[in-house]
Amino acid sequence: MTVLVALLRAVNVGGTGSLPMAELKTICQGLGFSDVKTYIQSGNVLFRSDEAEKTVEERLDEALGKTMGKRPGVMVRRRKELDWIVADAPFPDAKPNFLLVYFLPEKAPGDALETMVAPDGEEAKLAGREIYVHHPNGSGRSKLKLSALKPGTSRNLNSVRKLADMAAAMEDGN
Repeated sequence: MTVLVALLRAVNVGGTGSLPMAELKTICQGLGFSDVKTYIQSGNVLFRSDEAEKTVEERLDEALGKTMGKRPGVMVRRRKELDWIVADAPFPDAKPNFLLVYFLPEKAPGDALETMVAPDGEEAKLAGREIYVHHPNGSGRSKLKLSALKPGTSRNLNSVRKLADMAAAMEDGN
């Protein structure tokens, strides 16, 4: 079975709503996923499944919609994808907690950054189904405008590293 990481959009950080991680774990187990583990309270869950990523995204998003009253949006990545995302992170001088990785449901269009408005000096880079954004002053008060980010969910580089490590440990049987 493949180790997958599901990233939920706007859960426990405003927007979609509140979801205890114990409940998320129970929902995943109910869908037949095994070795389910959650990480922090912002909608990160790791598990094993033989299903395709898109199937997992759809089934989990539907189940969460029934529980929460609204589908939050779910992005699924494999362990190797997380490893590549960490390894390919641009902006080497950025503090890891100021470098956000936006996970998108689909690959962003090549011109996605052309309309970006970055009044606080934010920098962005497209990378397949992810967009890296360096927020030099932090993301909390950022006035960044980039419409390509709307369907996605973000995690700072520290969190992505931790999820990659957890996925690797699961694959290694730990």
